[in-house]
Amino acid sequence: MKELISLLAVWSIVLSGLALVGGVVLIRRGDRVNHHRVMLTATFLAALFLVFYLTRWALYGTTAYGGPEAWRWAYYLLLLIPHTLLAALNGPLALYVIWRALRGEFTLHKRWARVLVPIWIYVALSGWAIYLILKRYGVEAGTISF
Repeated sequence: MKELISLLAVWSIVLSGLALVGGVVLIRRGDRVNHHRVMLTATFLAALFLVFYLTRWALYGTTAYGGPEAWRWAYYLLLLIPHTLLAALNGPLALYVIWRALRGEFTLHKRWARVLVPIWIYVALSGWAIYLILKRYGVEAGTISF
């Protein structure tokens, strides 16, 4: 069950990133209606990721890096820490960008979307990379007792 939840989480965030790219392509073509639909789909998939991720974390705990010691610094400093910080920023920023669009404030929506899109894509791709690394080198770190 743990592996299934992990797979659902990683695929939902990857698909959200792909939907995001599709939404950017649609708006550049001038297709506002489908852009709106695809971007809400991307947001739904990202929210679904959060549900799967938190479920996995609550049921099975965390997984620590247990790979080669020479790669540890690169894993944490170049991948995990930036991913975590940008993922924490991604959610509130996405809600802000959506809010501006729904209010018809497209100048602000567009300005902040140009900040959000690269962050979201990085978070989606780095999340996939982290999943693959931990699938190979992960060590169960346990659960939190309440």
